[in-house]
Amino acid sequence: MNDRIEFRSMTNVNGEIRPTAEARVPVMDRGFLYGDSIYEVFRTYRGIPLFHDEHWARFENSAALSHLRIGLAKDEMTEQIRRTVQASGAPAAQQDVYVRYIVTRGEGPIDLHPAEDLETTFVVIVNELPYLKPEFFTHGLKVAVARTLRNPGASLNPNIKGGNYLNNVLGIIEARRHGADDSLMLNEAGLVTEASNSNVFFVIDGELVTPSQVAANLRGLTKAAVHEVCRAHGLPSHEREIPIDAVLGATEFFFTSSIREVTPVAELRIGEGVERSFPAGGGPVTRRVARLYADYVEDYLATHEDLSLF
Repeated sequence: MNDRIEFRSMTNVNGEIRPTAEARVPVMDRGFLYGDSIYEVFRTYRGIPLFHDEHWARFENSAALSHLRIGLAKDEMTEQIRRTVQASGAPAAQQDVYVRYIVTRGEGPIDLHPAEDLETTFVVIVNELPYLKPEFFTHGLKVAVARTLRNPGASLNPNIKGGNYLNNVLGIIEARRHGADDSLMLNEAGLVTEASNSNVFFVIDGELVTPSQVAANLRGLTKAAVHEVCRAHGLPSHEREIPIDAVLGATEFFFTSSIREVTPVAELRIGEGVERSFPAGGGPVTRRVARLYADYVEDYLATHEDLSLF
């Protein structure tokens, strides 16, 4: 008799939980029609959601910037997430998960201007953690600078973590066509902004730097944690404008995100015939930051066991 518990992806739409393949939102939902939605993504470690409070604070900020009513309090959303995680079998299987929670402006007529009486829709998706190739960490990512430019911050605030991701989709399609794993996106002034869905750090002239808000990029939670842990251990890190030409002089390059953590970049394609290589598996600063971040996560887990979804 095989009594092994198996995980399966589950999705919660307005409180109704189904296997993800069977979950549905109405075709007239503005999240589907216009990408008129906001979301957050986190992963669990031993069932504990990383940066739980910080994700919710950013979610509320996205809602405020996009004039969208969330419709659920933090505790209500947490309970819906918990219900969905339980239904997935992850706690019994002791399997950590990827969680995405979404609120759309709701279902309504095909009209750009939203009706005043719309009822928001919430969705919680619980999936397996995305598979990351071991060589991404032992060797590093291959990255290409996209010709597609990042949306100007004055046109679409990058700190609205919203459902319209076409700009990023175009960037990564370009990168994959050039044999890269991900894209590095510039703005109209030729400044580095971010990758398709990660923040970026460089070591330039011996200094650890990341693009500032002048270039318009998402205030990443992992990026903020890296700043914090570096400061605590005497490793200065700075935010500044980074022209793409400055990257030619970089000696190290890495990504940060809640799923990828700290991931080294080994190769960067800047244009036809212009490529830059970085130390395989990350240089000394990248490796140190990765270790410090891993310790930071362990400290977080030790002080947030009460948040466990298991």
